Amino acid sequence: MKGLKLGGGFSLASVFDCLPCYVTVQDRDMNLVSANRRFVFEFGEFEGKKCYQVYKRKSEVCDYCPVQASFEDGVCHTGECKVVNKAGEEKVVLIHAAAITESGGMPEFVVEMAIDITKQIRLEEELRRREARYRLLFDEAPCFISVQDRGLKVIEANRRHKEAFGDGVGRLCYEVYKHRSEECFPCAVQETFQDKEVHFREEVVCPVTGETRHVLVYSAPILSEDGEVESVMEISTDITPLRELQGKLEQIGLLIGSVSHSVKGLLTGLDGGIYLLKTGIEKNDMQRVSKGLQMMERNVQRVKAVVGDILYYAKERELCFEDIDACELTREVTEAATMRAKEFGIEIEVRMPETPIIMRGDRNALRAMLSNLVENAIDACRVDKSKDAHKVTISAEAHDEEVVFGVSDNGIGMDKETMEKAFTLFFSSKGCEGTGLGLFIANKIALGHKGRIKVDSTPKEGSRFSVILPRRNI
Repeated sequence: MKGLKLGGGFSLASVFDCLPCYVTVQDRDMNLVSANRRFVFEFGEFEGKKCYQVYKRKSEVCDYCPVQASFEDGVCHTGECKVVNKAGEEKVVLIHAAAITESGGMPEFVVEMAIDITKQIRLEEELRRREARYRLLFDEAPCFISVQDRGLKVIEANRRHKEAFGDGVGRLCYEVYKHRSEECFPCAVQETFQDKEVHFREEVVCPVTGETRHVLVYSAPILSEDGEVESVMEISTDITPLRELQGKLEQIGLLIGSVSHSVKGLLTGLDGGIYLLKTGIEKNDMQRVSKGLQMMERNVQRVKAVVGDILYYAKERELCFEDIDACELTREVTEAATMRAKEFGIEIEVRMPETPIIMRGDRNALRAMLSNLVENAIDACRVDKSKDAHKVTISAEAHDEEVVFGVSDNGIGMDKETMEKAFTLFFSSKGCEGTGLGLFIANKIALGHKGRIKVDSTPKEGSRFSVILPRRNI
């Protein structure tokens, strides 16, 4: 580069010495003809050496060489490679090779400029490591995280979010979370877009499994360089177990209140029976004594039924399946219910075939289920004052692979709203006289047998409960 002059008296060598990169001139044999000051400082003396000997401490030419490529076609070539300086430190350089030709002939020399990008490469590697670390934290966070734009479109989601709601990226949040076609109101994300503040609220969402979940939603702004909200991160924590526990505690409270009212009524009935018994003995009135005993027996049976329902609700138990005769079971329940029905002048009718109906089931559980349905039918007739005569019909039928138990009455009946709540825990149409456990437990037993209970009812006309169970439960 010596001897080459530029306008104003500046030499080309002095210009190259000022450049913040390594500059060399090489001939066709890869010999280093000239180099700038920065190159000499970093790699040492170069006279009589080839470029790959100085740059890489190698004895053979590189697999790809931009300088060779420029000699071959006369155009500029670039590349990226690792070099080793005189201190043995490895550096990454970006190479630009340009051919020097005279009068359009073949190149005699090639100028190679190598820019040290080691720090940039290290920064990029560190950036990739940090991005991978933050991505890991993002994906493994024990909550559902999504990033949404102003149109409420999901533009990013973590692994747990995708597992719960599917790949919702590119879809609207309310489509992903709630399978809705309209935006939710109020919306924590929209509020964050408006005021740049963190907002939170509780929502109910529907994952791909179809099972609803209660979540506590936090929305936080993601700001651009100018301080504007460019997107919002929505973090949803699943609090379903907490709500279920809260629900159970509320159920316990309702159970205590319901049972207290029921037991209070039963104790009042027992007091009445004791009074009749005591005064009958004092007056030697055997009819009064008999009436008092009957009242006491009736209320003791009701106490036993209430306690049985409470125990069944409070303790989860596995069903014990065995071969049983549905007709025999129906007779047992009918015999137990006949005495109470007669007290209120209610007729009991039984319909079932003469031949046994063999099925698989838990005898004690099914007996409790039918008893609750029959007790409910008797109560429906007992409180109905609009008719002179009442009847409860209990039936058992076989239909192919199913057994159908039927309990019907001509009591007060139910409207649609009452039917919808019939199997709800602690719901009772008898006010303080009922615990609200009977039909709930009956339905629970039917479901445990992989069956179902169908209800048909008309207000002031009566109701029919049909229990449909598979004959074979494996």
